Amino acid sequence: HIDRDCFQLVVWVHFLLFFFLDSDDTGNRLRFQLELEFVQCLANPNYLNFLAQRGYFKDKAFVNYLKYLLYWKEPEYAKYLKYPQCLHMLELLQYEHFRKELVNAQCAKFIDEQQILHWQHYSRKRMRLQQALAEQQQQNNTSVK
Repeated sequence: HIDRDCFQLVVWVHFLLFFFLDSDDTGNRLRFQLELEFVQCLANPNYLNFLAQRGYFKDKAFVNYLKYLLYWKEPEYAKYLKYPQCLHMLELLQYEHFRKELVNAQCAKFIDEQQILHWQHYSRKRMRLQQALAEQQQQNNTSVK
């Protein structure tokens, strides 16, 4: 169950602090942490559905804020992300059609299910790829001798 009041508070705190934080080191550090947390929240389709249902994606200032957050795609920032799929969601949020579709709970559910399927199969795919690479390297080493 989503704590809607908590989500609404987090959204407004992040959004308002973006405009009011000082430019000193403490303010920059706090802004970095808040934006990191917010960007990673975008990986949660239920949170995106909540934002859409509350009309945040219709607010031009909020949409501009999402555009500003694209700097997280740069390697020097992306390395801090625990949930890299948030970058894909951030990219999709640049499109009005996607933002409009998120009002539909079925859309959020579909995205959530697709993420779960990806997570379930990712480790197995990666293990198979690593095993194939190791076998290929072993064959290359054997044929060189």
